[in-house]
Amino acid sequence: MTNEALDAIRTAFDGRAATYDASDMHRAVAEASAEFATLEGVQDVLDIATGTGLVVRAIHAHNPQLRLTGTDISPAMIAVARTALPLASWIETDVAALPLADASVDLITCVTALHVIPHVDEAVAEWRRLLRPNGRVVTATFSETNGAHSRDEEAGSAHRPYLRRHLPFRTIEDLSRTAASYGFNISRHTTWTDGADTVLIAEWRRAN
Repeated sequence: MTNEALDAIRTAFDGRAATYDASDMHRAVAEASAEFATLEGVQDVLDIATGTGLVVRAIHAHNPQLRLTGTDISPAMIAVARTALPLASWIETDVAALPLADASVDLITCVTALHVIPHVDEAVAEWRRLLRPNGRVVTATFSETNGAHSRDEEAGSAHRPYLRRHLPFRTIEDLSRTAASYGFNISRHTTWTDGADTVLIAEWRRAN
């Protein structure tokens, strides 16, 4: 991932950190994703592109005993997350180079962030490296681009290059093809809808 691409993402989300938690949609999708993720048998959770840590906080509310880690490239987002839930581990890092041991995670979450990642193949390769046997990934992606498009426009010009990146994830058929290309199957899915926003929440498992 180029420094220019990373800088664009960092700048865009640093600018949103102070107001990110004010969004009802952000909080609701985080909670829906936490509810969808089956936490039985899970000890270690990693939230990719955690932002202000809304998903980590929602999972903690469901099970305070879990070991929780959130990673994000935006220092401003991580600062908000750390203040909100100091007991979790928060790491400022690129999604393609996570400073965690092989086979160290039971559950990975990536909520409304896949479209922002310039090289999804590199990120998913990290998921495969980090997951324990029988580990799972839960993603949330915008199923309809109308709401997502308006939010990307609001985020500023640095975010606009990623508008088209919703397309590989917007339907269960699209998402299944994308997951299969990286060696995963979609084992179950649901949708969350509110007004113009429709979010596809899905569980990924290794195909082999």
